[in-house]
Amino acid sequence: MELYLYNTLSRKKELFEPINPPFAGMYVCGPTVYGDAHLGHARPAITFDLLFRYLQHLGYKVRYVRNITDVGHLENDADEGEDKIAKKARLERLEPMEVVQYFTNRYHDCMKKLNVLPPSIEPHASGHIIEQQEMVQQILDNGYAYESNGSIYFDVEKYNKQHTYGILSGRVLDDLMANTRQLEGQDEKRNPFDFALWKKASPYHIMRWPSKWSDGFPGWHLECSVMSSKYLGEKFDIHGGGMDLVFPHHECEIAQTVAAHGHHSVKYWLHNNMITINGQKMGKSLGNFITLDEFFEGSHKLLEQAYSPMTIRFFILQAHYRSTVDFSNEALVAASKGLQRLMEANKALQTLKASGNNSNDIDSIEKNCYAAMNDDLNSALLIAHLMEAVRIINAVYDGKEGISELQLNKLKNIFKIFVFDILGLTDESSNNHSEIIGSLVDMVQQMRMKAKAEKDYQTSDNLRNKLGEIGIEIKDRKDGYDWKLK
Repeated sequence: MELYLYNTLSRKKELFEPINPPFAGMYVCGPTVYGDAHLGHARPAITFDLLFRYLQHLGYKVRYVRNITDVGHLENDADEGEDKIAKKARLERLEPMEVVQYFTNRYHDCMKKLNVLPPSIEPHASGHIIEQQEMVQQILDNGYAYESNGSIYFDVEKYNKQHTYGILSGRVLDDLMANTRQLEGQDEKRNPFDFALWKKASPYHIMRWPSKWSDGFPGWHLECSVMSSKYLGEKFDIHGGGMDLVFPHHECEIAQTVAAHGHHSVKYWLHNNMITINGQKMGKSLGNFITLDEFFEGSHKLLEQAYSPMTIRFFILQAHYRSTVDFSNEALVAASKGLQRLMEANKALQTLKASGNNSNDIDSIEKNCYAAMNDDLNSALLIAHLMEAVRIINAVYDGKEGISELQLNKLKNIFKIFVFDILGLTDESSNNHSEIIGSLVDMVQQMRMKAKAEKDYQTSDNLRNKLGEIGIEIKDRKDGYDWKLK
């Protein structure tokens, strides 16, 4: 089965051919843990969870590495300013690692609610200081970096003479030189677009480590080059992250890795697009983000109601990962209804009995589902094919069409593989809360049936209407009844 992925480096879809099959190595840039996870964090997590699940389904042994940035990420993604975690620690009067642990735990809680599988390895930047210092020395030894006042900077201009800086993003160094202004405090750099590999810590800087150059800390870009090569080798298959990381983060990664090892490390670069609000990127730096907990609780001023974790997951999967997703309450409500259709169809599917035959081509639905996933993880198209399966299930359930034993088993397999294993959706109505509601509905329904048996139709109708008033819809059937939350 041939899987094609869009490679940001080549700017085209390429056949996925791992370096060492059946092993597949994947590195994804994880969060900087200085605040609660928001919707912008959910998209890359769900995107690469989808890829992780699908590669495993195809039979690959996947080593999935997702880092935690807990040092060196300065304000405005620059080489100056305060470390984001250190700043949070100072404001809250906490130890920096206390901040890291707190928000890492909360991030993991959100990922679990979204049914995002944990990575194979989740290294922290602060746990790999020695390895980062070693790579800095390699780059210095190879002549692509220089020391200035105890800090080490990457020499972009020198690197560009022998390689290409801008190969991933399409930036041209001459244009960068013309459009980059010298910022205050950056006079120790030879060029303003040079980036830090190691920064000398100022007297007030909390997070620092000893080195031969100074007491300091690593630059933000360095950690990913170091940890990816440590756990996946100097050449590996997939590097992923949000599109906002293409430049400068991933561009700098490529440059420093080539400078250290003499060759490119990554075969396929994958980037998900952004979550926007009214066309503007959602993120902490812009102050327009909504945390995942606020979505789950409905506590943000922009939210008209609470949205469940699976609604958020389905909302993100409804769009292709390389397309922009614009937030709105209307879109989330529509996602909730679409998810409900899938889950109700799955419940109906489990109760179906083989009876006759079905004129629909079930084999084609399965084929189309695989074709969608093999076409650069087109989850939007996959969901459209699954909705065709929903139509068939509902037609059989309502007695309008028949289905053979073979076709029924095929539909059950399609739902198991694509809805639950690959898309990673779960039926939230199966939790304890729903079971309690179901028991109460059963009790009321027994009272209705008793009233009907006694020909007290007014009481029966009143009970159904009362359920409707509190948001529970009852549908009587020949062989029983169905209920759902409106």
